[in-house]
Amino acid sequence: MKSNSRLRIIGKIEIKSENVVKPIFFEGLKKIGNPIRLVQKYYKKEIDEILLIDIVASLYQREINFDLLKQISNNLFIPLIYSGGIKNLIDIENCLQNGADKVSINTNALKNLKLVKDAIKTFGSQCISINIDAKKINNDWFCFSDGGRINSNKRVNDWIHEVQALGVGEIIVQSIDSDGYISGPDFDLYKKIYKKVKVPLVLCSGIRKVKHVKKIKKHFNPDAIAISSALHYDELNPKILKKII
Repeated sequence: MKSNSRLRIIGKIEIKSENVVKPIFFEGLKKIGNPIRLVQKYYKKEIDEILLIDIVASLYQREINFDLLKQISNNLFIPLIYSGGIKNLIDIENCLQNGADKVSINTNALKNLKLVKDAIKTFGSQCISINIDAKKINNDWFCFSDGGRINSNKRVNDWIHEVQALGVGEIIVQSIDSDGYISGPDFDLYKKIYKKVKVPLVLCSGIRKVKHVKKIKKHFNPDAIAISSALHYDELNPKILKKII
């Protein structure tokens, strides 16, 4: 059963090359700025954690930019999660050695469940998160890989069951249908999955207003929410938000 401790606020920083971008529905990228400066800005506003996602690394099969990861983690004294293009245990080790406190895997976890099992065995559950990019199709939600481009044909709740059975330490759920959109979070998706998740849960996508945060806290009680656009455009301030919730 989940605790009623304070909701953690995570800053979601999506990068392409060395720029912060903001996709809408995982498409139509808009350049936002420099990731090092943005991370420090959110850190000064008392964000609890940073989720750094290279949104095209798996799609284009790019190598992870460990130098950028190291630069971002310098003078950052809160947890940093890295996600994007993680293919093997060496990638995970290099992420941890270059400033990440844990990693979150999507594409190559869906393609190779053994990677998740071996990663948990090698680095421990606390270091391994699963990132789920969910899209609704015919009244059910499916897991998408490669930056939200490819349907894995795995139902979200089935995948949650699989990775929890392996001992994954955290699950991060994003809604492709709500990402970057002004109409708010995908509450139907949250309702579908939240009772199935027995490990720390992070909910993302479409969180733009205080009322969204209050509703998420009241009805779904996740361990954390991850916010991107509302931080980028100064619609929400972590320092003020933490006092409210």
